[in-house]
Amino acid sequence: MIPLIGTYECKVDSKFRLPLPTGLQKQWAEILAEGFVLKRSVFQQCLELYPYSEWAVVMEEINKLNRFVKENNTFIRVFTAGLKTVEIDSTGRIQIARDLVAFAGISKEVVLHPSVNVLEIWDKEKYEKSVDINEDEFVALTEKVMGGLGKDE
Repeated sequence: MIPLIGTYECKVDSKFRLPLPTGLQKQWAEILAEGFVLKRSVFQQCLELYPYSEWAVVMEEINKLNRFVKENNTFIRVFTAGLKTVEIDSTGRIQIARDLVAFAGISKEVVLHPSVNVLEIWDKEKYEKSVDINEDEFVALTEKVMGGLGKDE
């Protein structure tokens, strides 16, 4: 799958239906019919929307865990808590379940932010706080994360 491009701002309606912007629908045109999995993020207070084919890859890795190890069972339970399958309706919207809305603190305005091949769904205010990092901190983070990569890696 080609990595997603573009950050979008949208509004959810009173029933927490989220319209997917045309730009995203075009990027996902080949996979819209297969459906999506919506889940809580592990590291941030946002939601993650996985195309079903991408979710299947994640579950392949999860299925390698030995379920006779208590720690693995706990991880699986928490990782998949609140998991929902969603489809795009005839007007290009997805329904966000109330428990997921509560987890992410979504109000009216949301930001859809690509994370390679997964779409993060943020409450706008929380998203803005998450990317509010000063230049020196970002330079240090970039060096730490990407600085050791060579052309052959």
